[in-house]
Amino acid sequence: MKFHNSYSFVLRSAALCGVALLSFLNLNCSSAADVSNNENSGNGNATGDPIQVWLTKGDQSIKLQQQSSANFSNTANSGTTIEIDASQIFQTVDGFGYTLTGGSVEVINHLNTTKKQELLNDLFSSSGIGVNYLRISIGASDLNSEVFTYNDMPAGQKDLTLSQFSLTKDQAVIQMLKDILAINPNIKILATPWTAPVWMKTNENSVGGSLKTEYYNVYAQYFVKYIQAMQAQGIKIDAVTPQNEPLHPGNNPSMYMSSTDQANFIKNSLGPAFQAASINTKIIAYDHNCDNPAYPLAILNDTAANPYVDGSAFHLYAGDISALSNVHNLFPNKNLYFTEQWTSSTGNFGGDLDWHVKNVIIGSMRNWSKTALEWNVANDASFGPHTPGGCTQCKGAITVNGATGYDKNVAYYIIAHASKFVPVNSQRIASTQGGNLSTVAFKTPAGKTVLIVQNSNSTDKTFTIKYNQKTAPVTISGSSTATYIF
Repeated sequence: MKFHNSYSFVLRSAALCGVALLSFLNLNCSSAADVSNNENSGNGNATGDPIQVWLTKGDQSIKLQQQSSANFSNTANSGTTIEIDASQIFQTVDGFGYTLTGGSVEVINHLNTTKKQELLNDLFSSSGIGVNYLRISIGASDLNSEVFTYNDMPAGQKDLTLSQFSLTKDQAVIQMLKDILAINPNIKILATPWTAPVWMKTNENSVGGSLKTEYYNVYAQYFVKYIQAMQAQGIKIDAVTPQNEPLHPGNNPSMYMSSTDQANFIKNSLGPAFQAASINTKIIAYDHNCDNPAYPLAILNDTAANPYVDGSAFHLYAGDISALSNVHNLFPNKNLYFTEQWTSSTGNFGGDLDWHVKNVIIGSMRNWSKTALEWNVANDASFGPHTPGGCTQCKGAITVNGATGYDKNVAYYIIAHASKFVPVNSQRIASTQGGNLSTVAFKTPAGKTVLIVQNSNSTDKTFTIKYNQKTAPVTISGSSTATYIF
């Protein structure tokens, strides 16, 4: 995560205010028990079926509550029409979720056994919001209590054989991942380092510096050992990125890695090491902001690095989300991933909901991403823990208050409006936009159609959903997000 360059960006985004993922303005809340990403079986093309509506309002008066159903008919509003075309199929979805930081695990473990299980079920079960994708750090991120890697050595010493490699300092994370896998065995996990062991770096410091070229092969074996050690714990790492935010060397920990260096590391060391060890974990390039698509393109244009690379990962602390489509258009056979965006302790619920749903959820999906991830899962009331120099204003999806309580923050609802209703292997289908309504639509493996709509208007907006020549007139509250399932 980034803290220096992102702070002013997030404050600007929070100020935009207004939220919405589409909501038929039906304010009679009914039972939520019948809808989850477990999905009822049936033909989602049966447009005579009722449309389920789930709503979150920017003023927080309604948060992920099911509303009265809507129905298709032969009538339509005179205003905006949102047309869904299931014949136009785009990317397949891998999931929606967060980064499970070491700090998140630490604070969740402060909860008593009953409350902790309740929270994990809420986050990861099909009866909760069904989070189905997690990002974790290889070693410490800046939202850990301390900086560490899996091969720290006394000053002046090296370990070229990695004989001292150990996951010991991440045992709490490993145990929580096991608890999560017990709830959702199919959750996918992306792992990324914030730094290499400092004895491999040019400045021998956890902040900044670069990976010395003479340690490229050793560092590649570090990744191999990590993936194998996690597999031995029953944890499959689906993908890795070589470096978190490689162009932001001011965080603690952090490491600078140019696109040329990353291409060389992938093609000469990491890719061959995975191949030799029969590791099928995906290698995803970049993992930084949308303002520099030239970085992943340089790696994809490298004919030796390209075969080892599954795709590119992005954050949005700078640039525009459309950068993902620019990369896709040049390399349509490579995947795209949106892997991080943080909400600030100084942010506004309505403004953050509006901006993040529009950009992180709808924007990333409309621009070919297979994932949409917010930043950390949980923090304490002081927005900790974090390393010295780490982010002091990062607000998790959950705030843990002692042993018996926790609060759900805006990032919980941002992700929930997608994760609860759009399971793994859903496919994005076409949907139109207009009238300051942002939309994205999916067809689920069970045949359901899911439409997420964000109303950035401050006032209620009437519009028509059109699908298979049937229409449903609806109204969505001002500054609100809604998900429709039919």
